[in-house]
Amino acid sequence: MIPKLNPELALDASIVAFNKALVAAGFSGDIETSYGSRLAVATDNSIYQTLPQAVVLPKTTDDLVILTSLAQTSSFSHIKFSPRGGGTGTNGQSLTEHVVVDLSRHMRNILELNVEQRWVRVQAGVIKDQLNAFLKPYGFFFSPDLSTSNRATIGGMINTDASGQGSLVYGKTSDHVLALKTVLIDGNVLKTHKMATFEAEHRAEQSNSIGRIYRQVLDSCRNFRPQILDKFPRLNRFLTGYDLEHVFNDDLTEFDLSRIITGSEGSLGFVVEAKLNITPIAKYKCLVNVKYDSFESALRNAPFLVAADATSVETVDSKVLNLARRDIIWHQVKDLITDVPGIDMQGLNMVEYNAEEQASIEQKITALTARLDTAIADKTDGIIGYQLTYDTVAINNIYAMRKKAVGLLGNTQGKQKPLAFAEDTAVPPENLADFILEFRALLDSHGLQYGMFGHVDAGVLHVRPALDLCDPEQEKLLRTISDQVVALTAKYGGLMWGEHGKGYRSEYGPAFFGEELFTELRKIKAAFDPRNRVNPGKICTPYNSADKLVSVDDQKRAWFDRQIPVAVKDSFDSSLNCNGNGLCFNYEETSPMCPSSKVTKDRRHSPKGRAGLMREWLRLAHNSGFDVLEHEQQLQGTRSGLSTLWPRLKNTLAKRQGEEDFSHEVMAAMEGCLACKACAGQCPVKVDVPAFRSRFLQLYHSRYLRPAKDYIVGNIERTAPLLAKAPRLVNFILKRDLTAKILKKTVGYVDTPLLSVPSLTKQIGGKYRFDLAQLQQLTESQRLKTVLLVQDPFTSFYEAELVHDALSLLEKFGYSPVLLPFKPNGKPQHVKGFLRQFAHTAATAAQFLNQLQQLNIPMLGLDASLVLVYRDEYNKALADKRGNFHVQLLHEWLVQQTLPPVKAAGDYALLAHCTEKTALPATEKAWQQIFSNVGMSLTPVSVGCCGMAGTYGHEAQNLENSKALFDMSWRTPVEKYGTEKVLVTGFSCRSQVKRLMGDKPRHPLQALLTAVTKD
Repeated sequence: MIPKLNPELALDASIVAFNKALVAAGFSGDIETSYGSRLAVATDNSIYQTLPQAVVLPKTTDDLVILTSLAQTSSFSHIKFSPRGGGTGTNGQSLTEHVVVDLSRHMRNILELNVEQRWVRVQAGVIKDQLNAFLKPYGFFFSPDLSTSNRATIGGMINTDASGQGSLVYGKTSDHVLALKTVLIDGNVLKTHKMATFEAEHRAEQSNSIGRIYRQVLDSCRNFRPQILDKFPRLNRFLTGYDLEHVFNDDLTEFDLSRIITGSEGSLGFVVEAKLNITPIAKYKCLVNVKYDSFESALRNAPFLVAADATSVETVDSKVLNLARRDIIWHQVKDLITDVPGIDMQGLNMVEYNAEEQASIEQKITALTARLDTAIADKTDGIIGYQLTYDTVAINNIYAMRKKAVGLLGNTQGKQKPLAFAEDTAVPPENLADFILEFRALLDSHGLQYGMFGHVDAGVLHVRPALDLCDPEQEKLLRTISDQVVALTAKYGGLMWGEHGKGYRSEYGPAFFGEELFTELRKIKAAFDPRNRVNPGKICTPYNSADKLVSVDDQKRAWFDRQIPVAVKDSFDSSLNCNGNGLCFNYEETSPMCPSSKVTKDRRHSPKGRAGLMREWLRLAHNSGFDVLEHEQQLQGTRSGLSTLWPRLKNTLAKRQGEEDFSHEVMAAMEGCLACKACAGQCPVKVDVPAFRSRFLQLYHSRYLRPAKDYIVGNIERTAPLLAKAPRLVNFILKRDLTAKILKKTVGYVDTPLLSVPSLTKQIGGKYRFDLAQLQQLTESQRLKTVLLVQDPFTSFYEAELVHDALSLLEKFGYSPVLLPFKPNGKPQHVKGFLRQFAHTAATAAQFLNQLQQLNIPMLGLDASLVLVYRDEYNKALADKRGNFHVQLLHEWLVQQTLPPVKAAGDYALLAHCTEKTALPATEKAWQQIFSNVGMSLTPVSVGCCGMAGTYGHEAQNLENSKALFDMSWRTPVEKYGTEKVLVTGFSCRSQVKRLMGDKPRHPLQALLTAVTKD
């Protein structure tokens, strides 16, 4: 039995009092102090981990004013705060041991748009891609384009002065900030924008903190301007921390205090609103993918490409390309980056051209391709080929691959993982190739692997050395390499932080700025934050303060991970490998990635959050003397009996009486998971939450009783066949209001699905009967026309007409279908953590299917969520005992067949199951091809999760989230096309549409059957 786990990390009494005072003062946002909530923001996309005292999530600017004003009172004047946005920073900018102020959950409103003047006003929590989706219909976009654009907030971009692809043309965030609203630590609201210098001088006369800030910035940036211009290198991506240079224009007649705040990493105040310049979307776009025989060739050729008047030049090395080939993303780009026969592609430059006129872009492309053709013919510059694409969707897919490179590097095999700590060096572009060669030599001298990609047009390259920080010696090596890279970038006229900010690298600031200018930074910090209460330790400390800066050597995630036994880490590698890149925070409602994260906006309910909770649970369990792996083995070999019932009953009663146990927090996060497995397909490091979730559920319920609903779901494959013998009676009972009330109150179930009437057995009679002896006697030609249909519990007992239609369709296409006897698959058991039972079910099913595999007859299934269990969970549970049987989904087999054309026309919209799309990215194209082959039209529609996900949507505790998920991305297309024209591949999805829209859509095979039957 697992022990009760209680981290000894009690909140400071003043924090508890402050939180109560916040509520009393009218704070309308959320205040979270649970260990799990704090743990969810204890990491970002860096190597560091720091647990805060609390997390406050304001809803309005007034909430920030209440917070900072209250923090001025004597009782709370010692409390410190750190702003947080999307948590995508690679250097720990938002980490703190104090109070996190998270603006990403609620402050996501786009407030005002002025198309004529080309600006938009937004709250700090607005996500970059969210803003661009809003602007697109108006023909504009917010141009700084960073790799984390689908989860990074505008506030975070401002605080790190983010740039990204195309910065040579579009600049960085600070170039597009027209005005900011910032709440200062003393409760004052500072509004900044470009103004005449004399107006700034007038504001400096105020006697409050705002006047003090204007006076200090005017003095520092004007009096030391010669030193500033002399010290700072002329780099496109240069980040100072506080941008001393660009506060003034060249002749010092204009002043913009916003320039100090952009890039300040949240160390000066809380940015709550921003007025941003927006850029027209170019009408014409072309991407030229130039292929090279070496990465060095790609680097050395980049200046020529920039000189060819390109909008941007991005590069990736062979390591990143090879990782992309093994990821779901490659399916979208493989035809756009084809291999060159006989030559290994070791580097790739992605050259983009944008133009308002077609003639302009064609002229540039013609000139470039002529040069490329000559280089290929003469075998110069290492160029081995190129491909062009003008298709916007294709271009976006290639950039999606490039953006995913950060996460893909984290998916390298072995304990040494590429880490972010020296990954955004910037040097003048003309020095880049030589710099990188020396950088490579530096890493090679330490025997390290690494991957490289970046913005060669701006002299920024992302380099991530692979280290295992659980090894203390390699943690020391990280410091050595950091120091060496700082020196190397200085040698080539650059600096270590060219794009991702300082964070825990702030300790290098004094050496870079020099004592004189760094003193001015400290004076500015003191003007904004005299007592060092806003993101302390980042950028600099206030003038005359004795406080220290954060350090590269500060506590890292690996310090916690190394407390977990190696065997446990290896066994739970899916959760331990999470590197915090945060792709699971993807805001896009039409993306299948982690629906629970989208609907709750709670970081605990994301793959990253759940992985972090699981990692900490394993650490605490081990430190309490509990052997997780040994206990799992015991659970696999024994049944729960009376001997364990009484202790579990006592523990459950204690839980109901408020017993504290960190396991409850982990359980709450796991219960919110839909087990859709989108994370396993879309996460670049393949964090598979349902896999470790099921293991945790099994462990948890060895201490606490299971709810009745788990037994109902876990045994559905046993009970459904029995209930299906009297479906009318069962349905009659289920339709009663009293039954619904009892099920909701006692079991927690709502909208219980009804059995098929008539049952499948009644519908097919004696047709399609399975007879092994007859199948074994088939001739080779008969086998080629025979298919075996594998049953699943959902379609066979709750949607029997679909199974009947599938058999009829196969028959119409000239095949002899055979319906296999129903054998439990085990997925419901796995979802609810009945792993001992699942292992037995899987072994029994595998034995049967392996026997049939010898017939060499295709075995087909209808529901992806069940069929995919044979490929994933069976492999993990049975290992080499699984055998070699293979069950295909209907579309996987059908797309390979020659089908007769149909006369009946039909235009349909396809809404595919999220599990199916992420595990089998070719699904939508396959169905589209099948329809095309018979002369019909099918258009895939991008949707996220429908909100049902097996039994998730039937659990009362999930009902509101289930409905909200449906409304996010499913309701609109279903209303647009109507249930007659919408085709849906997932059983759960069809059930959800029927529940919430009244009518049930068809499976694609049913539309095919209708068309064939009409003929």
